[in-house]
Amino acid sequence: MTPANTPHPTANPIGETDAYLFQEGTHSRLYERLGSHLAAKEDDGATFAVWAPNARSVSVIGDWNYWSAHADPMHRRDDGTGVWEARCPNARRGQAYKYRIETRHGQILEKADPLALWSEPAPATASRLWSLEYEWNDDEWMRTRAARNALDAPISIYELHPGSWRRSDNELPNYRELAHQLADYIVPLGFTHVELMPITEHPFYGSWGYQTTGYFAPTARYGTPQDFMYFVDHLHQRGIGVVLDWVPSHFPTDAHGLAAFDGTHLYEHEDPRQGFHPEWNSAIFNYGRNEVRSFLISSGLFWLSRYHLDGLRVDAVASMLYLDYARKHGEWIPNKWGGRENLEAIDFLQELNRAVYREHPDTFTVAEESTSWPRVSRPIEMGGLGFGMKWNMGWMHDVLAYMKENPIHRRWHHHQMTFAMVYAFSENFVLPLSHDEVVYGKGSLINKMPGDAWQQFANLRSLFGFMWAHPGKKLLFMGGEFAQRREWTHEGQLEWFVTEYPEHHGMQKLVGELNRLLRGEPALHELDFSDEGFEWIEADDQDQSVYAFLRRARSGEAVLVVSNMTPVPRRNYCVGVPSAGTWREILNTDARVFGGSGWGNLGAVEASPMRSHGRAHSVCLTLPPLSTLFLKVDADV
Repeated sequence: MTPANTPHPTANPIGETDAYLFQEGTHSRLYERLGSHLAAKEDDGATFAVWAPNARSVSVIGDWNYWSAHADPMHRRDDGTGVWEARCPNARRGQAYKYRIETRHGQILEKADPLALWSEPAPATASRLWSLEYEWNDDEWMRTRAARNALDAPISIYELHPGSWRRSDNELPNYRELAHQLADYIVPLGFTHVELMPITEHPFYGSWGYQTTGYFAPTARYGTPQDFMYFVDHLHQRGIGVVLDWVPSHFPTDAHGLAAFDGTHLYEHEDPRQGFHPEWNSAIFNYGRNEVRSFLISSGLFWLSRYHLDGLRVDAVASMLYLDYARKHGEWIPNKWGGRENLEAIDFLQELNRAVYREHPDTFTVAEESTSWPRVSRPIEMGGLGFGMKWNMGWMHDVLAYMKENPIHRRWHHHQMTFAMVYAFSENFVLPLSHDEVVYGKGSLINKMPGDAWQQFANLRSLFGFMWAHPGKKLLFMGGEFAQRREWTHEGQLEWFVTEYPEHHGMQKLVGELNRLLRGEPALHELDFSDEGFEWIEADDQDQSVYAFLRRARSGEAVLVVSNMTPVPRRNYCVGVPSAGTWREILNTDARVFGGSGWGNLGAVEASPMRSHGRAHSVCLTLPPLSTLFLKVDADV
């Protein structure tokens, strides 16, 4: 008979290789060794393993032993890993548990399992025994997702906060319910991916998930792990990829969480100049500790492996890269070379990306990095961080600042719209209009636009047209697609009732058509990250606030894009084009079906042999007020 406090023979024991990789900082499947694991037979209970190298003693307390401090003591392994293990034959699936840790100073701590697969719903804080069996039905997606997630694929991401998208009787949705409602909504709109704001377990709902305590547990607010698997599975079956907003940059200091886990600063730096984040009142991971790196890398790969997620958007990368981020003089410690770069964080991010693309090459990583740190999305071998893509925060700020200006003043800000092209191909950029731009008094997208109601909608339509035409993948936060008036709040749901009004419904239709155009026109996505895919025609007409450029496919096929950022229609505006023929108007943001005035070019315009913008042919267009036009030459010409 196996003693209750020894590892169960059916569990996955920690071997010599595991111990080596864990302590080297490269273990990518730590969840198979640490945490809780139910035995194959229910009557055999469960095994537990936790990293607490500085504890005097550790025991498992839970529902099955009436939270007794002495019923299930853990034994420290003798391999120097600092891991404690126990088998609890009376533990059962679904029961709550914690680790009772006696520190070297005799203090008693009760901690949730850092590798728990599920947790009690907040405000309760215990972990729950669970397993991850599930029958997946997304084989077709998994076979084909390499092409769908590729850098030359059309990618249009719908950013989502699950708890405030849509509610029934003001109740939070279940993952399964959300899966069907969301797919039914965004499939017709043509989005290719959903990006979930963090659904990793978090104690405070108002943190939107960015104060994570459960790095291996989907939040219990919306259901079970299997419910979340169903969510991903169903979206995959409907042709939608799922990206997770993941937060390895900091964590909250809640008593049950990672902070001072075994009575020492185990996961975080001890010195507050390195280990405390003044902006978010949270703890900063110690990326120089190899075991912490193994923990975080395993978390990232866990979601890609066990939950079939298609990518990780890594939050707050800038705060990881700079030792002086959000700190005043004297509040930070320079690196060994006297600089402000966090060398350990750089190594961690590189190792993370190396592991992701080694084990899941058909997925991608995206950095939310708000500075000019070089080569974020370049290969590690070239001195880069190894991310697949990077959010273009500069583009977002410049474009929104321009669009807020009264059109009569835009001539003085003309190059805020063109400046991004100076550096557009230095990284693989995602163009984000994210949740950060519609909270904390910033107002909704539509309310940022100047003018009367008609001009506000026309401005936003022209902005969306410009954005979808611009090099880079697209990301739009929920509610923006129908021009929600109210600033986003995590309490309640989106203003769905406004979609009954023609101008809001027209915005929805426009976003759907832009996504269909993005998917259907290789020129708008194939060369997003190459200067071969973009060519300015007119970048300097500040007096009329007009922009004109070409997007090109690998085949050379081109789409002409012209934006008029004033409410004044421009008749007979001539633009140089690369070839003769009939140029069809394939999308006009001022079309009546989108809520516009209906100005345009009657569907097409003939190129004439008149030189313009250094080209032998040109088209003379009617530019609608506050609009973006897309034109393409007929293929049979």
